[in-house]
Amino acid sequence: MAGLIIDRCAPTVDALRRALDIVRQEQQSGATDSDRRWLWLTFRVIPEPLAPELWDDDAWHEMATGAVRIARETGALSVLPMALTYMAGFHVHAGEFDAAAVLIDEATAISEAAGGVPMMYTSLVLGAWRAQESQARDLIETTIEEVGARGEGRVLSLAEYATAVLYNGLGRYDTALAAATRACQYEDLGFFGWALAELIEAAARSGQSEVAAAALDKLTERTHASGTEWALGVAACSRALLSDDQEADALYREAIEHLGRCRIVVQLARARLLYGEWLRRHNRRQESRTQLRSAYEVFSRIGADGFAERARRELLATGETVRKRTIGAVAELTSQEAQIARLARDGHTNSEIAAQLFISPRTVEWHLGKIFTKLGVSSRRHLRAALSAPKPATPPA
Repeated sequence: MAGLIIDRCAPTVDALRRALDIVRQEQQSGATDSDRRWLWLTFRVIPEPLAPELWDDDAWHEMATGAVRIARETGALSVLPMALTYMAGFHVHAGEFDAAAVLIDEATAISEAAGGVPMMYTSLVLGAWRAQESQARDLIETTIEEVGARGEGRVLSLAEYATAVLYNGLGRYDTALAAATRACQYEDLGFFGWALAELIEAAARSGQSEVAAAALDKLTERTHASGTEWALGVAACSRALLSDDQEADALYREAIEHLGRCRIVVQLARARLLYGEWLRRHNRRQESRTQLRSAYEVFSRIGADGFAERARRELLATGETVRKRTIGAVAELTSQEAQIARLARDGHTNSEIAAQLFISPRTVEWHLGKIFTKLGVSSRRHLRAALSAPKPATPPA
């Protein structure tokens, strides 16, 4: 960590990766001795941003899952909200917004019950991707005011990054550019590279090619040093925004190929959206429809409304009719009901669910009765089908 601050990203990537691998090995070993748990619970802040900093989605998933497990097994209620928030952040990038919302709600409830301050980090990013502008802006502005008073500079940058995501999704690139520029003032650990990608898209779409090119140089240094599928995919997509026709085409295809081999669903859908927009502007309508339809289906299914609307507008411009997505009965579940339903679907008993959520087995049973009624099912074995998210319908081209 010290080397990263002193020597910047590229020279320290190997050391960071070794450190990350050691932590992952400790978690995978299934060890339960107090020394290892003590190490994680005491220094829980340090591992959290390392996987995103290295663009390592597999490590992020493993470490987040392990952090939640350790916090639950030890009953560490002071640590659990941070672990849940960490896991929720992964779910957002994996396109699992409902799962992220459930974890955020649980983290908030625990923090408030303990008299602490809820952690708003992932809520900011989730709200930006969902693109319900008034709610997202209110949350961002409130957070900026609160964390500014507490001197939490990293969260200020995260709020600006979330603002850039929100307005890039809504196609208001000047506003996104201003927010992304503020987000990139400091090289905050874990998401500075993400903010650079937002800056590149906003600047390219605002006609600020020099600004975009400068940001691309910084992003390329980081993604090249990382070398993961996620990193290389984001880099190729960002480079495509600033490239000539033939090179851009190849770069968009490269981005989709890389991102298709990682867990970061939102960026794969975004690469397809950008490629589809580019194809349409080059009068390649049939090809553009394929990419835009795929992006629209994913963004609609996961609830990324701003980007979904961008894709819908582009599809309409190609002459394709686009139906609005349908909302299933799952949307009627409360956050706690949704969490209980998913745990029951995954085979957990009432006692196991109760222990995980710090409620009684009788309360779990009561919630399951309400869940079955809302979903129109009679038993647990029907939950998997009932919880499958509906896909939007689009007629064939």
